[in-house]
Amino acid sequence: MPPLLPKPSHAQARRLASTLGPNTATTTTNPLTARRAAGLNLLPPIPLYRRLLRAHRKHLPAEMRVLGDEYVRHEFRAHRGVENPVHLVGFLTEWQLYAQNIEGEAWKGERLDEGKVAKMSDEQLGQLYELMKAIQRGDVGGEGGEGASS
Repeated sequence: MPPLLPKPSHAQARRLASTLGPNTATTTTNPLTARRAAGLNLLPPIPLYRRLLRAHRKHLPAEMRVLGDEYVRHEFRAHRGVENPVHLVGFLTEWQLYAQNIEGEAWKGERLDEGKVAKMSDEQLGQLYELMKAIQRGDVGGEGGEGASS
């Protein structure tokens, strides 16, 4: 299986370390995320990818797992060629925080942070809308019917 993201060259890794300092997770601009990620040691892409799939397998119902696994695969493949180290650190940080939320089951009933939604591009908002529609379609065939919400 080919690697999901290219391994940075030695020069890129050195530049990343000097740019971001010893605690790379504190580069986030969201104070809540920065506080939660302050002690976070980032996993490399492949172990993080595997951790996400394991968390889905262990903590999500079958319908949500299929959707979640597909989305994780798509996002990691889409970010395979990222060369901007700040973007890469942000990507890995957010996915690692997501994994922690799934594993701790703190995500149930949680709403999206308005600050994050405000910073999303039109493309990201479209993806979020499509995700919402896919979840709703899954709910229609499942437990509560069309008007069900928690």
